[in-house]
Amino acid sequence: MHFVDAKGLLTGGGGYYGMNIYRGCSHGCIYCDSRSRCYQFTHPFEDIEVKRNAPELLELALRSKRRRCMIGTGSMSDPYMHCEERLRLTRRCLEIIHKYGFGAAIQTKSDRILLDIDLLDAINQKAKCVVQVTLTTFDEKLCKIVEPNVCATGRRIEVLEAMRDRGIPTVVWLTPILPFINDTEENISAILKECVRVSVKGIICFDMGLTLREGDREYYYAALDRHFPGLKARYIERYGNAYMLPSPNSEPLMALFHKNCAAHGIMDDPEDCFRYMRELPERYSQMSIFDL
Repeated sequence: MHFVDAKGLLTGGGGYYGMNIYRGCSHGCIYCDSRSRCYQFTHPFEDIEVKRNAPELLELALRSKRRRCMIGTGSMSDPYMHCEERLRLTRRCLEIIHKYGFGAAIQTKSDRILLDIDLLDAINQKAKCVVQVTLTTFDEKLCKIVEPNVCATGRRIEVLEAMRDRGIPTVVWLTPILPFINDTEENISAILKECVRVSVKGIICFDMGLTLREGDREYYYAALDRHFPGLKARYIERYGNAYMLPSPNSEPLMALFHKNCAAHGIMDDPEDCFRYMRELPERYSQMSIFDL
């Protein structure tokens, strides 16, 4: 971990801004796209870059904006990595978001987000808060191989349930689904069943498969050699150096996904989910447990 003074924090515009307080990650997910060389990391990925002046930059930006909007975080680096438990920079930024009446859309795999559930609740009552959680692998043992340094899927589902009980809307990222590893009807059905039970607002799934780029591919293949001997050769034979690696089971699994979402009123179009997370209406009604 190392500290930097960033020159800016918010990116985007047009009614939605994103921020990354940290750069790099300690979760160790074998498929992580953020490791790709296109993102031009100049330090080891596990050596977390900490923008120590993030709260000051955020306050400077928000107090000058006349129009409130949603502030997103977690798209590149999880805001609730291990270091957040000590540094609490994410919480300080959430306090500023709440202070100025902005909304928040947070993406994580970590149950550390529960440390801030009181603040997320307050933001949701004053403006709007959407919590996004990634679920890929229902089997606990397999999950610890695929996503080794973060809480397993069962615990993340408990996070979703806790948010529901507070009236905080949730969106699940059902991605990536790894060919020949977790691309099974059993896995997808189990995750979808829990999504229905905890009343998620939407599920983002572009396709059943994953993407690999230079940098990410090498890390993923090394993990396959460690945990799934012989599988790398199968990948190379089927996909070569392709960027998109669709599961051979993609068509029936996507049909299963859409059927379940339609049956339970869950948003399943990515653009609909993004629109919902990025819109901060003038008047926002907190989700009631009686609406679930």
